[in-house]
Amino acid sequence: MSSRVLCFVFLLLCIFPAIAFALHLPLTLTHFDANDPSRDPYQILSYLASSSLARAHHLKNPQITATATSDATTTTPLFSHSYGGYSISLSFGTPPQILPFVMDTGSDFVWFPCTHRYVCKNCSFSPSSDQNVTIPSFIPKLSSSSRLVGCRNPKCSWVHHTNKTQCDECRNSLTPQNCTQACPPYFLLYGSGTTAGVALSETLNLGDRTVSNFLVGCSIFSSRQPAGIAGFGRGLPSLPTQLKLHKFSYCLISRRFDDSPSSSTLILDSTSDLDRKTNGLIYTPFIKNPIVRGKDAFQVYYYVGLRKITVGGRRVKVPHKFLSPGKNGNGGTIVDSGSAFTSMAREIFEPLAVEFVKQVKNYSRARDVEVLTGLRPCFDVKDMGKPVELPELRLHFKGGAEIALPLENYFAVIGEGMACLTVVTDGGVGGGKAVVGHSGPAIVLGSFQMQNYYVEYDLRNQRLGLKPQLCI
Repeated sequence: MSSRVLCFVFLLLCIFPAIAFALHLPLTLTHFDANDPSRDPYQILSYLASSSLARAHHLKNPQITATATSDATTTTPLFSHSYGGYSISLSFGTPPQILPFVMDTGSDFVWFPCTHRYVCKNCSFSPSSDQNVTIPSFIPKLSSSSRLVGCRNPKCSWVHHTNKTQCDECRNSLTPQNCTQACPPYFLLYGSGTTAGVALSETLNLGDRTVSNFLVGCSIFSSRQPAGIAGFGRGLPSLPTQLKLHKFSYCLISRRFDDSPSSSTLILDSTSDLDRKTNGLIYTPFIKNPIVRGKDAFQVYYYVGLRKITVGGRRVKVPHKFLSPGKNGNGGTIVDSGSAFTSMAREIFEPLAVEFVKQVKNYSRARDVEVLTGLRPCFDVKDMGKPVELPELRLHFKGGAEIALPLENYFAVIGEGMACLTVVTDGGVGGGKAVVGHSGPAIVLGSFQMQNYYVEYDLRNQRLGLKPQLCI
């Protein structure tokens, strides 16, 4: 990789301010232990609520500036982390270099921290870690298969989500067909984080298989990114698309195992048995993605048809227009492994929260905890002498599929007995000022709500499969 390209990337990045959110403390359990003096459970939940809202805002208002076939099934361990995400390890290069990646179904680009010069701002996710934490990086010069992607390479347009040529420097050349200009640097936003770098063609190693000419980003600079990101969305540069997967599936281990060696499994499936349903799964079809000018990212998301929400058996009154994506891209429900807590448009969240408050008679409201965490409603459930009982939250999908979430998937118990609903809404946490003019998906189903669920993305048959399952 030429030093001129690296210098250009650094010069480009200087004009973009890093997002200055301050990370606080990591999440340890669904029950947050207030007895650990190094961790403030209220700050933990406040961070997860804020980051989920920032993520939801990005998904609703995306900004992007910027091959091999196998008949095998590959499995890889999936780990949960206190920063709110789940990670896998992938191997790139010749010889292989193994790196961690955040699994993200809400984006479609795969990138890793790259070169010895990699810089990551505000990337310490532990109160005991130094702010200049060392993050494993891919070193292109140590790989014989590493190549810069040229501006005339069709995959360059995948990076920048455009059909236009990226060869600006070659337009005035006497021999444009011999242009050697590299694909321009990319700059990507992820809600509360950013990354920027250059596109590489590299070898991906999956067990005994090798996938050559895999498009991957070599990021030189990031902010608030704990690792690289493996985009599992619908776009051309995503990992499932480049691997020509028929389906992929995962089981999300409980958040009580955050930052531990315990893991569950991600399955990458390219088998020929295309139409077979997996035993025990209930299915709901993917909904057609809205095509909106200037919102190409909407075509990357996995939309599902959420028909209704019930709390304690009572239907939450949700305006119909929020349940299906309109021609303008507003409304509908997406599944996003990159979000921690589920986010809802205020018009959905408010009646949901009101219904919980109406039905909860045995516990008093903990408004001081709501202020500290940014979550609501919260209840004081301590010293009752019996198990916590709160109304059931059930999601009803198109096609008859429905799931009754386990209590630990939608309420977090903090300290000595404060329980908060782990759903957030736009306009700020804790009842902030409403956002005028809702845009984008109305509901983003986060990973916290999918703990101990087996989730299958059947890409061939365009359906999502679900079943409760102990993931460890």
